[in-house]
Amino acid sequence: MYHDDLRAHLSPAEHRVFKKLRTPSLIQDYLDHSPINFELAGETNLSPRRVLREKRMHCLEGAVFAAACLAYHGKEPLLMDLRTQRYDDDHVVALFKENGLWGAMSKTNHAILRWRDPVYKTVRELAMSYFHEYFLWKNGKKTLRAYSKPFNLKKYGAGWVTDEKDLDYISIDLDDSPHFPIAPKNMMRKLRPASLIERKSLDNEEWHKKGYRN
Repeated sequence: MYHDDLRAHLSPAEHRVFKKLRTPSLIQDYLDHSPINFELAGETNLSPRRVLREKRMHCLEGAVFAAACLAYHGKEPLLMDLRTQRYDDDHVVALFKENGLWGAMSKTNHAILRWRDPVYKTVRELAMSYFHEYFLWKNGKKTLRAYSKPFNLKKYGAGWVTDEKDLDYISIDLDDSPHFPIAPKNMMRKLRPASLIERKSLDNEEWHKKGYRN
């Protein structure tokens, strides 16, 4: 069984953490209470083992960690990439299903692009729930353009959970995986910018670069 192979890679201390994170809600609590990885010393793609050791994570690292927790408990380790315009940053979430409906776990430092309850019939429905709040602070321009189909980490075996090297291969493969457009291009030229009060929500950041929670 896949989860048995994954568990065999973990240390006793890692087992204790993963065993406690048995539901998506508990996993999301862990993501929320973990400091943001601001990559002050350079870009990283930390494995779940390194996330636990270094006690920090950015969105991809958080999604991969959440997927590892699901796999530990016998669920599918699925990611979804939210692709933006070139001048904005993509976002990655971990997917889960309850009673046939999709939800998502997310690591972010802002009040938007966060957790999604499992109420969505399709992955597209879930991806579209992020569309309205995916905008730039400076002008309110909405930038989300595509979403990936569920990306299963099982294809890499179980070594990605404890890899001491950066998981750049996951980032590259996820970016290269099939994506679906949010809407026809002619409709994307007619979008109304987010209002100023909406843009001001981006001023609220959960974690400070010095490591404390605001």
